[in-house]
Amino acid sequence: MKSEKPEYFSLRPKLEKAYGYSHAVKIGNSIKVSGAVSMDAEGNPTAVGDFLQQMKNCYSDLEKVLKHYGCSFENVLVENIYTTDMPAFLEHAEFRNSVYTRQFPTGSWIEVKGLVMPEFLIEIELEMHKF
Repeated sequence: MKSEKPEYFSLRPKLEKAYGYSHAVKIGNSIKVSGAVSMDAEGNPTAVGDFLQQMKNCYSDLEKVLKHYGCSFENVLVENIYTTDMPAFLEHAEFRNSVYTRQFPTGSWIEVKGLVMPEFLIEIELEMHKF
C-alpha cells in the first residue's frame, strides 16, 4: 500500500495561519476543501446582510481552490452547506443550478446557530476527486 504525502493549499495564507487551518488538502486524487465564507483578503465579512451575494462569494472562492487543483465543480462529490438562515438559503438554492450544470453532488444542508463571525450567513465546504 502506497503512502501519499498530503499537499496543502492556502487561499489566504496569512489569515489561515492566524485562524489555524488550511483551505484545502489533497491526498492522491481526493481533495477536501474547508468551508468558504464571504470575506475579503483580510478576513472582513463582505456582502453583509445579502444572502445571495454571500453565496456567490463562497462559490467564487471555492472555484479558485478547484482551479488550483485543475478541477471544476464537476469534480465535487460532497457539498455541505451551513447556514444561519435556512429559509433564505432555500429561497436562493436555485443559484446552485448555475454552479452544478451537469450533476449535483451529495451533501447536507444544515442550519446552525452561528458561524465564525455573526455577519456570515452561509459557509460551504467541499470534497472532490480529481479524475
